[in-house]
Amino acid sequence: MTKNVWITGASSGIGKALAIKFASEGWHVAASARRENLLQELNKDNPNIYSFPLDVTDGSLCKKVFNNIVEKFQTIDICVFCTGIHDPQSEKKISAEKVREIMEVNFFGTLNCIMAVNNYFREKQNGHISIVSSVAGYRGFPAASGYCASKAALTSLAESLYFDFKRYNVRVSLISPGFIKTPMTDKNKFPMPMIKSAEYAAEKIFIGLTKQNVFEIHFPKTLTMIMKLLKIIPNWLFFLIVGRGIKKIRL
Repeated sequence: MTKNVWITGASSGIGKALAIKFASEGWHVAASARRENLLQELNKDNPNIYSFPLDVTDGSLCKKVFNNIVEKFQTIDICVFCTGIHDPQSEKKISAEKVREIMEVNFFGTLNCIMAVNNYFREKQNGHISIVSSVAGYRGFPAASGYCASKAALTSLAESLYFDFKRYNVRVSLISPGFIKTPMTDKNKFPMPMIKSAEYAAEKIFIGLTKQNVFEIHFPKTLTMIMKLLKIIPNWLFFLIVGRGIKKIRL
């Protein structure tokens, strides 16, 4: 029996690579993003990928699109909420407007999608919701006040939802990638250690979602373990290490 997955942020980067990966494994993929033309291109190259354009900041539209997906596929097994924006150059100066924009897309956009599937999965009492955060959510880093805050919020949200949905036999998981080469990270002007391809990320995520039973899927392990260490060290040591790093790369 063919399984079905809904992926947001599917027009580029990790979301696109993940949509292609699931489709190549025989899954039916509902692909959502704002750029409908890119979704249509995905559909042309991959008959298992179906286009469902969506602006996640519109909560009512999220519900409407998900209803259309269920009508098309009858059932949804996994939802992967992958939408995210970041502009490191504009974040060099703290801006309430920019932080609000990032939070609106990254956090509240994801929350809108979760609310769209909430009743469906609770009534179905089966399924899987996965939230794409980032290792940037482990700590606050320079020139990323909005991005780090949005990812930290997503990480906490996933942890809270884990308990809420477990009562209904619905799995909630968190995806925390390190540096992945995407149009978004192409904007970074600083060295990105252990950067991996979007295809690498898609492979790791697919395995974690379909073949493992873990809460957090994080990769590459060498980098994520270093980041997890930064998460637990004393603040004074964290600020010292990152501060010296900033001076070296002149961020």
